[in-house]
Amino acid sequence: MILLSCTGLSRSFDAGPLFEDIGFELHAGERVGLVGPNGVGKTTLLRLLAGLDAPDAGEVRLHAGARVALLRQQPDYVPGRTLFAEAQSALQAFLSAHDEMVRTAEALARSTNPTEHKALAERYDRLNELLRHHDAYHVDHRVEEVLDGLGFDRQDYDRPVETFSGGQQSRLMLAKLLLASPDVMLLDEPSNHLDIAATRWLESYLVKQPQAMLIVSHDRYFLDQVVTKIFELTGRKLTAYPGNYRTYWRLRQERYEQQRKAWEAQQEYIARQEEYIRRVHYGQLHRQAQSRRKALERLELVERPTFVEAPRMHFGEVRRSGDIVLHVENLAKGYDRPLFSGLSFTLARGRRLGILGPNGCGKTTLLRVLMGQEPPDAGRVQRGHLVEFGYYDQHLKLLPEDEPVIQAVWPDLDPSVTEQRIRDLLGRFGLSGDQVYQPVRELSGGERSRVALARLVVQGVNVLVLDEPTNHLDLWACDALEQALLEFQGTVIVVSHDRYFLNRVVDMLLVFEDGQVRVVHGNYDTYERLRAAAVEEEGPRVRRRDEPRPAAEPPAPRKRKRRFPYRKVEELEADIAAAEAHLRELERRLASPDLYRDGERVKEATRDFAETKARLAQLYEHWEEAVELN
Repeated sequence: MILLSCTGLSRSFDAGPLFEDIGFELHAGERVGLVGPNGVGKTTLLRLLAGLDAPDAGEVRLHAGARVALLRQQPDYVPGRTLFAEAQSALQAFLSAHDEMVRTAEALARSTNPTEHKALAERYDRLNELLRHHDAYHVDHRVEEVLDGLGFDRQDYDRPVETFSGGQQSRLMLAKLLLASPDVMLLDEPSNHLDIAATRWLESYLVKQPQAMLIVSHDRYFLDQVVTKIFELTGRKLTAYPGNYRTYWRLRQERYEQQRKAWEAQQEYIARQEEYIRRVHYGQLHRQAQSRRKALERLELVERPTFVEAPRMHFGEVRRSGDIVLHVENLAKGYDRPLFSGLSFTLARGRRLGILGPNGCGKTTLLRVLMGQEPPDAGRVQRGHLVEFGYYDQHLKLLPEDEPVIQAVWPDLDPSVTEQRIRDLLGRFGLSGDQVYQPVRELSGGERSRVALARLVVQGVNVLVLDEPTNHLDLWACDALEQALLEFQGTVIVVSHDRYFLNRVVDMLLVFEDGQVRVVHGNYDTYERLRAAAVEEEGPRVRRRDEPRPAAEPPAPRKRKRRFPYRKVEELEADIAAAEAHLRELERRLASPDLYRDGERVKEATRDFAETKARLAQLYEHWEEAVELN
């Protein structure tokens, strides 16, 4: 079923048109990723679809009764309201529908007019079906599920929203949108402010939802896991590709090659025809030349294809370091609390080490300790022969704000180095024209990132230490950086939350998890396989948790934490059977016209029905947990 469609959509600003004459449809259950270079109008398009902005031309149509909602990037909440209450407010429409259903039932019980009685009964049925369809009889459980999944602690449920950080408030906006369950979800960078665990949960949650979704995201791994189609917005046009991100990236190259060959073939054909017309225009074949000219005039021209070109980044040749770049033994560091301890590993020349973990776990501190900028609390770091570190700061504070780009990249200008050589270097990182003379402070985040990367080339270091280098880069710049790092002859140490980047670039991982740092020899997929295998292996041990363990063995991690108290599976099955029987009895009573003669009995039966259904849903979950963990 088509939930949203648009035709002939155009939008311009003072700098010119963003997009022109675009159109598409969104169907129920369709999850579409919207990608494109920075500044092409992705967020503007979402605002048009949400009705928050008006197009210059074209129209947006919603299916009758369909609801559309856009994920707010700026937090919007009622001051003084608690976290739980603010999240619950997203379901206010269903809470109100429930109250209205009770009032309708009371009116139905008092009604003596057959026509009125029929209208009220139909309204009651519609409201009941609405609540059933949206599972609105279990509001609190749904709120808990979403808040827990997005990483909120239960002890924070009663805290006022204004006491949370900006990132946490943004997560709350996402929670409210998920709970509201609009028919069309417009998600602008939904995985921002989420750690890896919360992002995994969100991916799993979204793929189970029946709504249509249009998702803007720079998280390529997220797009791979979630979307079923990709829209590419570039060159003022929208192009659709089937499949996830990896499929799109392959198909766009294939489509471009096909279109380029078709355009080139037509250009060759046109050139041959024009050459023939020039040769015979005044000869005996004049009439045939005229015929060919008319055919050319009627020819439907193949449009020259456009292709978003990635900057051709390259870090150049560097001096060879010793075979061992870092040897780390029993490293420990902490401030008000321990960040890591007992960390040992060896990093060989040419390896690419990734560091992964939640915010605040100590990743950047570890980088500083490895480079010798901070002393460890315990253990030692042995640095290899001729090791030269070049540091990329995720906040880009090392760039001089007031200097022009050329001066920022090449601060000590060598008279023997020409300006053209510097411009060529900047061109490799996608900076050209007058940009090279702009002060750094006037550049966008992505442009500043590329300036900082170009500066590392000038330094000629053989160990690149990169702290979140993809934060401000678009998909094309990320791809170029990944290729450049794969070709780099030195060693790479990179902190990143970008799983796609880590998958493609690194061959060794340090993962901060559960207060420890785990060494993984492989990329992110390797880590995921090991993690899944560990969970699977621990399953039987979790079910035998009452068995005594050796004192020296740490407690095995459980596959999942208990939400309910321990009960035997047989007891739960008996309770489920009783609850199901009671629910059938209540359904029989609610279907009886005699019930509606007494308003109090209607309210009591309705309340009992909702409570029994909620209890039954909880019993099902309790039973599933008992089957898995007992």
